[in-house]
Amino acid sequence: MRHASVPVRSLFLGALAATTVAAATPAAASVDPIGIGDFPAASLLVNFTGLDEGLEVNGLSVAGLTFGYSLGNAQVIINGGPGTTNNVDQPNIVSIGDASGTLSVLLPGPSTQFGFGYALLADGTIPDATTITLFSGATNVGSLAFTAAPDPAFPGGFAGLSSTLAFDNVQITFTSEAVAWAVDDRRVTAVPEPATLALFAFGLAGLALRRSRG
Repeated sequence: MRHASVPVRSLFLGALAATTVAAATPAAASVDPIGIGDFPAASLLVNFTGLDEGLEVNGLSVAGLTFGYSLGNAQVIINGGPGTTNNVDQPNIVSIGDASGTLSVLLPGPSTQFGFGYALLADGTIPDATTITLFSGATNVGSLAFTAAPDPAFPGGFAGLSSTLAFDNVQITFTSEAVAWAVDDRRVTAVPEPATLALFAFGLAGLALRRSRG
């Protein structure tokens, strides 16, 4: 019986160990801003097409995302919002009551990227217009604030971020300068399943074994 050489066994064990570490103990988190083009094609894109106007958002589930609002019902609904902007289409989620609450999004599983288009009922360029805070369970992973610019009339833009530490729920707040806000087109990139990572590691080891025999 022919045995794999020491270098091949080392590569195999190293790949397997790397997979285990990546799945179980990620490195220290770094949270960075990203644009729409940084999301891979396989990312989940959730818009609100086909939902009834006036639908309550607090407790709403769409395509695996569950939404909540810290101030309860009758504050945030599905509606036309400000109309179409560069990053918000109709229909969308819009605040019709107290806009100072926290919009939470429970994700279908651990994820590394999240983003959305937004618009504010306000004027001009607004620093720290919206803040995204990431959580893994109850653990705060990190947060990032975004500046709104005229888009083209209402201040807004795209707020997207990437984290080196996986998260499974998100909390979104908006500046007190906004009388109301609208959000649309949620984008989420999920962490690959552990089985997928393991298959990738075994594939690398198998390729190395074939090359050593050749």
